[in-house]
Amino acid sequence: MRSQRNYVFLGLSITSTWGNGHATTYRGLLKELAGRGHQVTFLERDVPWYASNREFEEAPYCKVELYRGLDDLTERFAPLVRAADAVVIGSYVPDGIAVGEWVTCIAKNVTAFYDIDTPVTLADLKRGSCEYLSRELIPKYHLYLSFTGGPTLDILERRLGSPRACPLYCSVDPKLYFPEPVKMRWNIGYLGTYAADRQLSLEKLLMEVARQNVRRTFAVAGPQYPETITWPENVERIQHLPAGLHREFYNSQAFTLNVTRRSMISAGYSPSVRLFEAAACGVPILTDEWPGLGKFFRPGSEILPVRTTADVTSYLEMSSDRRQQIGESARRRTLRFHTAAVRAQEFDEFIEASLDRVTCSRKRSSAVIQRSPTAALI
Repeated sequence: MRSQRNYVFLGLSITSTWGNGHATTYRGLLKELAGRGHQVTFLERDVPWYASNREFEEAPYCKVELYRGLDDLTERFAPLVRAADAVVIGSYVPDGIAVGEWVTCIAKNVTAFYDIDTPVTLADLKRGSCEYLSRELIPKYHLYLSFTGGPTLDILERRLGSPRACPLYCSVDPKLYFPEPVKMRWNIGYLGTYAADRQLSLEKLLMEVARQNVRRTFAVAGPQYPETITWPENVERIQHLPAGLHREFYNSQAFTLNVTRRSMISAGYSPSVRLFEAAACGVPILTDEWPGLGKFFRPGSEILPVRTTADVTSYLEMSSDRRQQIGESARRRTLRFHTAAVRAQEFDEFIEASLDRVTCSRKRSSAVIQRSPTAALI
């Protein structure tokens, strides 16, 4: 019989998808953890940019608590953190280093760092500029859950001292993302917040394609793009697309484009949540290439790697039957291996193993104390 646990998450946001992909990931995972019988609490820093774009303040699958700052967090939630079976701190949490030091000091059971931005984190650690994680803090977490797998896990353990690093990739909720009959509005669509190191690829793989195919239609959805960008007339700009509209957005495209940040390409094994969302909708995906891509989808039959503007343009001539076949193949794989329910099961397994190690460590420490001469004299 599966144990029912009390989990506490401190994450960037669960209430707003504005400018971040974290909220979608947390929503899917926590919903499934609750479905497995666990009690889940999510603690979120109350900041104005999410407050003005908040999609909810209460969730049926977890208790959501907003806190004003570090002092408010430690004063109000110390008993909750101390008693939890596992406390999970996510990447980009404000004052993340101080939060992590506090949690690893007072928590009685498992503490974990959940890195939704692993390659970015490692690059920042190398430069000494990471604001939410330090090298000294990594060994204090019992578990490092990483959005990136492959060789990065060895780096986390052997070079940075994590007691255990495990891949917990992003996922999709198939109850929210699925094929539906809507009007086809765009030949290619892209969903993503602006990032300088993605912009050159977006320029090459979408904007230049749009300029060369003026009778085709394109869309780019996401915030924070500089006003200096000159968009082709046949590219529709959507400043912010709430999560509730993502499914319709994907289903309105003949293809969706995935563009990966440079650090994630270098690390490899870093699938974007957008891959699984689009695949669950049965939409064929055009993607830049990175090591480990084949672990998640079969190139050529489930996903379409592209390197040049010409590569993308050639796929615009693909028959609708072939597009549908590729989309359906990717959807089948996603439903089998990349749902939030699969990740929740993996999460439980990682936490249970860590709880066993924590328990064994306590027993060894207790035995040493009982055998010590000082203990005997007492």
